[in-house]
Amino acid sequence: MPRRKQARHTDVKDIRSILRLTFEQGLSIRAVSARLKISKTSVSTYLLRAKEAVLAVWPLPPGVDDDEVLEQRLFRRMARPPRDSDEPNWPKMASELKRKGVTLHLLWQEYREAHPDGYGYTWFCGRFADHESRARPTYRSRPVAGVAMECDYAGHTIPIIDPSTGEIRSAQIYVAVLSASQLTFAYASFSQKLPDWIEANQRAFNTPTPELKCQK
Repeated sequence: MPRRKQARHTDVKDIRSILRLTFEQGLSIRAVSARLKISKTSVSTYLLRAKEAVLAVWPLPPGVDDDEVLEQRLFRRMARPPRDSDEPNWPKMASELKRKGVTLHLLWQEYREAHPDGYGYTWFCGRFADHESRARPTYRSRPVAGVAMECDYAGHTIPIIDPSTGEIRSAQIYVAVLSASQLTFAYASFSQKLPDWIEANQRAFNTPTPELKCQK
């Protein structure tokens, strides 16, 4: 069994790469995470900080070429700690985040209800990202283009109205992703039964890959 690698901490050069890949190349958070081997939570956090600092662009505006200046712009909102500095239960937060419909913003709102003078959202996200980078060591392999497709049904359904009868039915959403490029395909059907499952896989990208990875 291969030994797992420890997740590395990000530096200012990594943050510049996150901004460049996002705003110049238009990559998704998931694609940026895979490219740089940085957790999706951390990528989301740095993009949020960039947005709050009016730096959600590439190239960066004049005057932000220096790493120290960029760091000050991104983290200046984090300079003053909260009056209520009790640490949230980060392992519990990470566990809750796995539940359907739970987001980091929702967890922060619940935390602030119990701690009105606690962490602001940006600080909260940053602390959570730091916890994840320490607590979740990862081993990443580089997928080969055209070899594997990952697929499963989404947890949520979408209501569809029959225009002729007005009947509302729930559509099951099949999602497939090419492992290397992160290109995504979605298809709606009225069930997850075998015929619909087979048809969805046949329709995905109009061509099968040699390897299929799914949760079925």
